[in-house]
Amino acid sequence: MKKVKRNVKLSKFVKDLSLETWNTTINYEDIEITKCDINRLGIQLTGFLEFYDPHRIEILGNVEIMYLNGLDEDTKRERYMKLMEKGAPCFVFCRGLKPDNTFSEIATEKRIPIFLTMESTSNFMSDAIKWLNNNLGETIVIHGCLVDVFGTGIFIQGESGIGKSETTLELIKRGHRMIADDAVEIHKASDVTLYGKAPDNIKDFIELRGIGILDVKELFGVQAVLETQTIELVVTLQEWNNEAIYDRIGLENKFIEILGNKIPNYIVPIRPGRNVAIILETAALKYRQMKMGGSPAEKFLKVQEKVWKR
Repeated sequence: MKKVKRNVKLSKFVKDLSLETWNTTINYEDIEITKCDINRLGIQLTGFLEFYDPHRIEILGNVEIMYLNGLDEDTKRERYMKLMEKGAPCFVFCRGLKPDNTFSEIATEKRIPIFLTMESTSNFMSDAIKWLNNNLGETIVIHGCLVDVFGTGIFIQGESGIGKSETTLELIKRGHRMIADDAVEIHKASDVTLYGKAPDNIKDFIELRGIGILDVKELFGVQAVLETQTIELVVTLQEWNNEAIYDRIGLENKFIEILGNKIPNYIVPIRPGRNVAIILETAALKYRQMKMGGSPAEKFLKVQEKVWKR
């Protein structure tokens, strides 16, 4: 497991959230956002900067502007100077509001870009947080394969040589799609959502021992690969152990934790003759059924209970 440090260009944030540039003389192409968090300026405007984080995007709305409009010019200048000496990736004014001349002057002097949006403050903050989580959330790289089976993202894990890549290839031949082989870059978008994709250096490639490296997109077409997918299910492949006790009914719900998120986990024992691709297809269908409230194990036990009572 390897943690990945992610930064993102401020210019991408501006483009994706359709922000208007205010102080156009500042070149912000090289500015990078490094923190997922944003900050709505509040107590900092009173001059209290003890816990101010200069790496957060700063947001201003109606309340902040009304407060600033009540200050005299000298107080404004003093507060703005102290604030901007700390620094910030940028300031964003919501609801079509605009900075006053003193704010613009000092921000331009300190080379801090200002952007405007017509969005309400709460809506913009929601969009910004979601965007930052998607682009900067905690990321790790884990050994395994990621496939899309009937629209369900399945992360296949297991010991090296267990057959993960062969299973992925069989699923591709059956019309499903590969996201990543051998290593999966997993990104935490929220406490309930994980996204997976292939690291750039192995994207679209699959390795088969004895055959070598294959380009899946060239061999099977663009419909055989997918850029990214949510990880909804983990299937752990294990060597069959005659002494082990395996779940044969499905009442026991197992989970695995990835980046703090709990993901349903099926443990599938492997031995010659088992068609793992069909098992994964069935796992995906069962998962979708259970999401809609159906439990075949419970239904089975109710039928057995009726038979026993008779």
